Amino acid sequence: MPVRPGTGNLARPPPAAEPWDVMQIRDLPYPDPGDPDARSGTRFLLWLGRRQLGGQLRALGWGMLHFASVVALSYGVGRAVQAVADGSGPGLASAGGLLALAAAGIALGDTMLHRTAVTNWITAAARTQQLLARRTAALGSALTRRVAAGEVVAVSTGDVEKIGWFVEAVSRFLAAALTVVLVCAALLVHQPELGLLVSVGVPVLALGVLPLLPRATRLADIQREKAGRATELAADTVAGLRVLRGIGGEELFLGRYRRASQEVRRAAVRSARMWSLISALQVLLPGVLSICVVWYGVALVGEGRIGVGQLVTVYSAVMLLGYPLRQFEEIAMAYSFSRPSAARAARVLRLERSPAPRAVAAVPGGGPGAPGSGAPAGDLYDPSTGLLAPAGVLTAVVCGDPDAAGRLAERLGGHPPDAADLPSVLLGGVPLEGLPVEAARAAVLVQDKDPVLLSGTLTELLDVPASGRVDPATALDAAQCADVLDALAQAAPDGDPAAGPITERGRSLSGGQRQRLALARSLVADPEVLVLDEPTSAVDAHTEARIARGVSALRAGRTTVVLTSSPLLLDAAERVVLVRDGRVAAVGGHRELMAREPGYRAVVSRRPEEDGPPPVPGGVPGGPERSPSDIEETA
Repeated sequence: MPVRPGTGNLARPPPAAEPWDVMQIRDLPYPDPGDPDARSGTRFLLWLGRRQLGGQLRALGWGMLHFASVVALSYGVGRAVQAVADGSGPGLASAGGLLALAAAGIALGDTMLHRTAVTNWITAAARTQQLLARRTAALGSALTRRVAAGEVVAVSTGDVEKIGWFVEAVSRFLAAALTVVLVCAALLVHQPELGLLVSVGVPVLALGVLPLLPRATRLADIQREKAGRATELAADTVAGLRVLRGIGGEELFLGRYRRASQEVRRAAVRSARMWSLISALQVLLPGVLSICVVWYGVALVGEGRIGVGQLVTVYSAVMLLGYPLRQFEEIAMAYSFSRPSAARAARVLRLERSPAPRAVAAVPGGGPGAPGSGAPAGDLYDPSTGLLAPAGVLTAVVCGDPDAAGRLAERLGGHPPDAADLPSVLLGGVPLEGLPVEAARAAVLVQDKDPVLLSGTLTELLDVPASGRVDPATALDAAQCADVLDALAQAAPDGDPAAGPITERGRSLSGGQRQRLALARSLVADPEVLVLDEPTSAVDAHTEARIARGVSALRAGRTTVVLTSSPLLLDAAERVVLVRDGRVAAVGGHRELMAREPGYRAVVSRRPEEDGPPPVPGGVPGGPERSPSDIEETA
């Protein structure tokens, strides 16, 4: 039930729709899309149908009115012909009234059937999209590790439409099937001899194409599989287009996509040929039945066993039955196309955010980075590595392996590796994975090394759930975004950088500019715990030094974890942790570790451990050996 005008945000959300409720488009989105049966694609389709029983029954009723009115024309025409043959004026008038009534039924039934069918289609697609969006939000970054990006795009767009198509086609098919049964029964009563011929021939018409459907389905599956691969290739190519241009790989990927698209074309042609054969049979078989009815009916008229009006009635009924019979072909096509789509959607909906976290009986004391038994509330602790990020402290973590750093960042945010049997990260002694998703996201924010910027304006980019403690101007200043603001001001219609357009994924900006805008967005959010994975990898040394000071000052008193090997960020950290082979190996300050830990020194200075301490430019142990001209921001 929609919220009444004038109630505003104080009105309670409408209750979740029951299976028999009739959902209207204006009621979307669903307050609760439900818990789907995702064990298989077929079960998911059945679940969607059950959730829309009210809408399905309405479509069934209007469909029966429409199809019955269409077939009723044949009875009216037959009565009119018989009235003319008998010279009966009243009979002709009654036949005209019947035809007018049938025409009104056709108009009303067709209009309302279309409305209810489209409503069923859109509401089923909307429910599926909401379910997929909810599962995507729950999985987070784990989704793209389990499902290819192109498949996610295909499920969220084309597959949703095909699923909605089948759900709405079911009611029209049932209406057509019931109409055909009723017409055959009426013909048996009205004219048994011809009715028997029609009753035998109609099932042949409906089922005659069944032997071709398995092959048509296989060809359609092959086409969709190839189209999915082409979509995935296109998505990956577009995402890395700037990199491809930098290395001159455009022609290579263009050739790959051209070959993939040609495979899709060939598969589509083979599938279309089979479906065109099915459509041809749907025209040929009714024509053969009509010829048989006319031939046999003329013989019966000649023998005086039936009147000419009865023959016209049966012939017209056979011709008009072709219309509802086409619904049999459509439901076959809809199921053929929607079944693999539903299977892909069900596969995504079956994915779980993470395995159930193992209980941690006690936080071990002693050892590098491990908290003691009296650790203050708010500490972030990873039992699998022994990493401790004390509350209110800027902690830098050096891993040496970028992939290991990325996995650690995801685990700190509550996204453990899929197959790993690892204990849950603890926040203030509470397992992070045991918290509701909303609470975990509000407590810990992870910015990965390749952050995504959605299209829009700078104001929209920074309009994120936030504590309100950090305003956008302060965050942009701390992230050193002055040059980004200048670029956005030039692109803005009125010169206001806040209204400057940001293209999808920030592709109009350089890698360093994207990185700094994402950092500013994270600073505006101001979470209790902020995890940054290589936040300055595409930034020059001078800018990086200013960012290190800005983040350190802005996040003072807040828990911050920075995974990096940059000496500038490490020197600004209050606490530095070295993680090697999946365990904490050393804890201390940057200068202290540079002096006493060869492994740490090797990672930070990028020199072999046996080479000894590196030169100390500027008096900072392990200081930067690069200059702005040494770094070309990643395109």
